[in-house]
Amino acid sequence: MDFVIRRATAEEYDTLGEITAHAYLGDGLLDFGDDDAYLHELRAVAKRAAAAEVLVAAADGGVLGGATFVASGGPMADIARPGEAEIRMLAVAREARGRGAGEALVRACVERARSVPGCVRVVLSTQRTMHGAHRLYERLGFTRTPDRDWNPLPELDDITLLTYELTL
Repeated sequence: MDFVIRRATAEEYDTLGEITAHAYLGDGLLDFGDDDAYLHELRAVAKRAAAAEVLVAAADGGVLGGATFVASGGPMADIARPGEAEIRMLAVAREARGRGAGEALVRACVERARSVPGCVRVVLSTQRTMHGAHRLYERLGFTRTPDRDWNPLPELDDITLLTYELTL
């Protein structure tokens, strides 16, 4: 492994925001254009860092990718229930993919969840088209929870997010 997983610094927020936005746009996960409200959320790393723990995979003074770890509830949680931590907005720069940064970020979030008193599970949402992410989650022991699938934009029928959980 030629990178480290650590908390993002304020100087890295803009870079991570762009990596996250480009990952979602470049992979066709957002098709609403550059003015989409969720795209602004993906870029708002400082806002996330104020409410949750933002982690980065860093190497040679640069950021390869990041993830947001939501310990137990709070304003950044989408689907977490009491006793659950949540992983949000996992993204790795296209040029850094295949080096294990995404897996290392997920593993770091799981380890953080294990240290949270009363936390019994880690949950996350993913888009249907994120097949590589699905394989990663399943390889790490996450299981699908179709009963928790949800639509963040009910006015758009085709945005149902798939959910996964890992019991600690």
